[in-house]
Amino acid sequence: MSNNESFIDEVSEEVRRDRLYGAFRRYGWIGVLVVLLVVGGTAWTQYSAARDRAVAEARGDALLDALDRPEPEGRAEALAQIEEAGASRAVVGFLTADAQVEAGDAAAGVATLRTVADDGEVGQLYRELALLKALMLDEEMPPAERAQALGGLGQPGAPFRLVALEQQAFALVEAGDTEGALAVLQGLLEDAEVTRGLRDRASALIVSLGGEIGGQGNDLPPSLE
Repeated sequence: MSNNESFIDEVSEEVRRDRLYGAFRRYGWIGVLVVLLVVGGTAWTQYSAARDRAVAEARGDALLDALDRPEPEGRAEALAQIEEAGASRAVVGFLTADAQVEAGDAAAGVATLRTVADDGEVGQLYRELALLKALMLDEEMPPAERAQALGGLGQPGAPFRLVALEQQAFALVEAGDTEGALAVLQGLLEDAEVTRGLRDRASALIVSLGGEIGGQGNDLPPSLE
């Protein structure tokens, strides 16, 4: 009886071994594939990170090289060749426009800023700042049109609302619309978010335009008393 049990155990063990080998031959490639995918994925991740780091370093070097150029013309030309994305592209655009204006080409600076303002891949904050700077620099634009565009940037909740309204008042004065300018300036004085410096400038402009400073808390700045 003992020999029979031993024989049965040996046969069962052989059967299990054969089944195991058969399963490995049939499905073992799956495990090998999983290992290859894990190893390959790790290698690709490391390669991608190294590639992205190299690209970022190259762009950073190009930016520093452009900014180190003493002449604004050369600086503007070098900056215009740098390819960036998103917020970085907006910053490069601002730097390029500054160099173009410094080189005496305000029209090119305005065009660069308008390109940033129209870029749908750039954040709204950068786009509005670019448009504001473009409007402030665009001497070829009729003052009435500039005032209207600045009014759009002066809507409640806009990030550069107060600056845009101050510039709108200047544009209205240039367009000969004194009453419109006074209305904008008076609105600034009544704005709870207006800074002391802007309040003083608005008050001075109101007085210079022959207007009166009304409302509580709108005292004349010391220079006008």
